[in-house]
Amino acid sequence: MIGQKDILDILKNYDLKNITIGVLGGHSALDVCSGAKKHGFKTVAVCQKGRDKTYSKYYKTRGDGRGCIDEIILVDKFSDIINEDVQEKLRAMNTIFIHNRYFWVYFKDFKDFEDKFKVPVFGLREGVKLEERDQPKNQYYLLEKAGIRMPKIIREGGQKLDKEETKKLLDKHFITEKGGPLIVKVNEAIRGYERAFFVVTNTADYFSDSERFVKEGKINKKDLDNSVIEEFIIGAQINFNFFYSPLNDELEIMGTDLRRQTSLDGFLRLNAKTQMELLEAGYTPSMIETGHVACTTKESILEKAFEAGEKFVATLKKEVAPGIIGAFALQGAIAAYEGKEEFVVFDVSMRIPGSPGTRFTPCTTYLYGESVSFGERIGMEVKEAVKQGKLKEILT
Repeated sequence: MIGQKDILDILKNYDLKNITIGVLGGHSALDVCSGAKKHGFKTVAVCQKGRDKTYSKYYKTRGDGRGCIDEIILVDKFSDIINEDVQEKLRAMNTIFIHNRYFWVYFKDFKDFEDKFKVPVFGLREGVKLEERDQPKNQYYLLEKAGIRMPKIIREGGQKLDKEETKKLLDKHFITEKGGPLIVKVNEAIRGYERAFFVVTNTADYFSDSERFVKEGKINKKDLDNSVIEEFIIGAQINFNFFYSPLNDELEIMGTDLRRQTSLDGFLRLNAKTQMELLEAGYTPSMIETGHVACTTKESILEKAFEAGEKFVATLKKEVAPGIIGAFALQGAIAAYEGKEEFVVFDVSMRIPGSPGTRFTPCTTYLYGESVSFGERIGMEVKEAVKQGKLKEILT
């Protein structure tokens, strides 16, 4: 992996008075670039041909000051950012890159990003890999180490079990322990980075549903065998979006949101009779994430969220050097058990979440006196690190 010495060697050739903030053209790029421009940085987006108009046309910086994308670098596919000619252009612009979900969606091998991308990255470079459930020291491992409540895991990802062994695990949960619904976390067959999750309430449903999805080509057998089966949390779903600053050792909640999922959201708006008819006909709503909705939470929940965030930050410092830097999210639900509300985390983002709407929730206003976006907060951190001569503390 590219180490701190490599980053320092690259920074020696940078003009720190002329830094460019770089992004892949997707996910949260506009949020990042808009915030960077507000703090005086130039911006560059690496865009895939045929998917570039958002950045090359609609939000391109104009002469009158509108827009937030100063430059674009066109590539045939996103993973071409690893090509040396692209990296040379980025380094020539004194680029600090902000990674996002696209890095692990479009890179064929995590090692390419970790070992070959010789451009300073804001945040934990290794974080994009640790979100994956089949990696060592993954999000489940880190949540458990941190002592953060998460769903009960019935079958771990990559756990090689035959049909009979899987049946025994499910029967133990449903029959012996009289447990509630389970969610099967498996990826789509066609788009491996998207979710084809499904919920089951008994052992028979798991086998009938999974076999049907494989037959229909929605999932494949290999991904099913590697899937995670975990407790389905019945509660109010909410994502807490955080920012940790190594410069002042302070944790902030940037905002709260919840997911919009296709076609689940539309399905839930149908009446119960129509839902049952569709289900009986074999229809299963998908959970492909298509956006986020800004939402608020009552103040009595905030301390629980901060406590979980602080535990996660402390654990990362011990388990994954140099620890979390900047943006991350703990995504889950507020569930009620015996009259007590509990924040249960079932997903972690160890980089900027794809939810720019969080700026419209009041958390940053309580701290800064005005709404602050994730992109702006990153710009603030980079600017302060340059001022203090501490860029090495926020880059990997």
